[in-house]
Amino acid sequence: MKHFTLLTGAVAALAVTATAAFAETRVTYKSAKTGSSYYQMGVQIAEAMKANSDIIVTVEESQGSVQNVMEVRARGGDYVFTTPPALVGLAQGGKAMFEGKGDPSFAEIRALFPIPSLTMHFVARADAGIETLADLEGKRLLLGKGSFGATEGEKYLKLFGLEGKVELAEVELSNAVPALKNGQIDAFVTAGSYPAPNVIEAAASTGVTVLSLDDSQIEASKRSRLVIPAGTYAGQDADIVTTSLPVVAFTTTKMDDETAYQLTKTFWEGKAAMAGSAPWWNGVDEALMANISGKIHPGAVRYYQEAGMALSDDQM
Repeated sequence: MKHFTLLTGAVAALAVTATAAFAETRVTYKSAKTGSSYYQMGVQIAEAMKANSDIIVTVEESQGSVQNVMEVRARGGDYVFTTPPALVGLAQGGKAMFEGKGDPSFAEIRALFPIPSLTMHFVARADAGIETLADLEGKRLLLGKGSFGATEGEKYLKLFGLEGKVELAEVELSNAVPALKNGQIDAFVTAGSYPAPNVIEAAASTGVTVLSLDDSQIEASKRSRLVIPAGTYAGQDADIVTTSLPVVAFTTTKMDDETAYQLTKTFWEGKAAMAGSAPWWNGVDEALMANISGKIHPGAVRYYQEAGMALSDDQM
């Protein structure tokens, strides 16, 4: 009789273990290159999910947003990826870099939640006499190469009549702070979540002016307006008005509603704790929901309705 009881207990224990394992939901989160701030955000999200839900997130390195979207064609319901909403629209329309590469699966892409936007920073040495974009004329500027910030910065030079009037420095963006400090350059352009680590370093070690754009410049850029609050960087006494490219975490309709709901709920409820160790999460709030230009996953919609967050008809 004892043997039967022990065996029954062992079977029960195995059943509990199996049930617990079954209750876990595994998700792959694909964002950016290892070492980038966006990869680190993925790690933080994975930690928040592990601590506060039954979802286990594996963070996967990516070569960029276009690759993230393209992989939708071969992925299942466990795939979460980040990209600007504009790229999803291009994929669904078979335009630009997606021309000739269309796929029915692109129509099934659905948003979950916003993450920190790619925020433009025009950073000038405090003693360089640069207060506006126009003041960059005749100055030595570091744009960098191959990044969103470099491409966007070059676009702004053309838009605002500075093309050919600014000396472009042949220095890697990774060397921007020492180059600014030793006078090799007068200013640099960088884009990323704010507060940006290289801007924090430059403000603390050299003293900088982060330029604001006026309303007409923001409109001409065709980007989203974003305000970096006063006090974000050392010596910054006023708000900085600049432009940004929204970035959003997406999945597809292959993901079940409950998983999408739990991912979204855990993200928003854990955001304050994540901001305690990484201030860039302070830049994410309900206002960023307006930057989601496509459909939101029904499971996520359920959370937003429970939380009282307003959604547009197009998002639902």
